Amino acid sequence: MLKKTKGIVFRSIKYSESSVICDIYTEELGLQSYIISGVRSKKAKVNASLLQVMTLLDLVVYHKQNKDLNRTKEIKPAVLYRTIPFDIIKSSVGLFMVELARKTIKESEPNPPLFDFLMNSFILLDQLEEGVANFHLFFVVRLTRFLGFEPTARTNTDHIYFELETGRFQTEKPNHFNYLDGTLIDLLDFLLVASLEDICTRKISRQVRNQFLEKMMIFYRLRIENLPPINSYEILKEVLG
Repeated sequence: MLKKTKGIVFRSIKYSESSVICDIYTEELGLQSYIISGVRSKKAKVNASLLQVMTLLDLVVYHKQNKDLNRTKEIKPAVLYRTIPFDIIKSSVGLFMVELARKTIKESEPNPPLFDFLMNSFILLDQLEEGVANFHLFFVVRLTRFLGFEPTARTNTDHIYFELETGRFQTEKPNHFNYLDGTLIDLLDFLLVASLEDICTRKISRQVRNQFLEKMMIFYRLRIENLPPINSYEILKEVLG
């Protein structure tokens, strides 16, 4: 059965002399794996650059239910990035975003709101002129909404702790270290409700960014069983300085 869909390349692995296997998150079919033949040959019909991670695609694919590996009929760019490939900060942020998405999204069922969020996030990152260093914080917090464990906004100023294990704001200090308080809880509260423009113009120190992201990774690991390490996080910290 042929299906037409948009897709985001999550991972691309060399297979045989000239082929690749790509994990692509699609709008119509959820997460799928495709074997794409001949892309590394001289007579390739598909440019290998289209299969790099983060690439946004228009696809026509062969789809067979319950088959682990399908094939593609047509591959075209849906959106061509103008800045990400040439900006080391944007590309590092984007690689972190796509790795986090790849390691947290497993379902093969379609989820159009999640797909739209991901696709729009990469497009926005490409278009940003300022605030790139804050964009991954926005992404990490807003992605929780689509994964089913978004914190609710703080409604009581007496709630000065956010407990990572329960995902709740509270008044009493937890008897462990998995919580946010002070500047970090204020930042979470801000990221849950602020506009992207406000997020990108907010001044956030390197130390606070790193501390907040480390705590959010704990928050993710507490909710996603066997979540693998996000390797691009260390690279991102170095690039953002």
